[in-house]
Amino acid sequence: MIEQSYLDHESSAVQKHLDIMQGVITRMAENSRSCKLWCVTLVAATLVLVARTEEPQHSLIALAPTLLFMVLDSYYLALERAFIKSQNTFTTKLHGGELKSADLYRVIPTGMGWCLVGRCMAGSISIWPFYLLVAVTIFLTWLLIIPPDTPPPGG
Repeated sequence: MIEQSYLDHESSAVQKHLDIMQGVITRMAENSRSCKLWCVTLVAATLVLVARTEEPQHSLIALAPTLLFMVLDSYYLALERAFIKSQNTFTTKLHGGELKSADLYRVIPTGMGWCLVGRCMAGSISIWPFYLLVAVTIFLTWLLIIPPDTPPPGG
């Protein structure tokens, strides 16, 4: 039977593992930022086209990418949180002197699932204010674009 050796924080393998985990977490945060960037770009382009055509009902088309990017952004946030939890478990083992070589290079998100995605979507300060503002902008565009040949209400 192969005996597991315990590792300490000075080990280059431990440092490399932590670098890998941090890299994954950073990529998830970057993906989340990209979702917001692409959402703004697509919604702005859609609303510019709607303003040119003066068809306010078409502004509601911009809700589709908004909702899709909100779900995708929530997914990346959930992955980020799951990897952070995995990294915290790793460092807890490291500081407790319980870290074994079998714990190295296992980059698996801990607790990842659709429930976590739903919790991120429902309760994250980085999701709701942004996408709510985008949706409000879409609805305001829908309400404010009135073709010039339309008579005013009540007239």
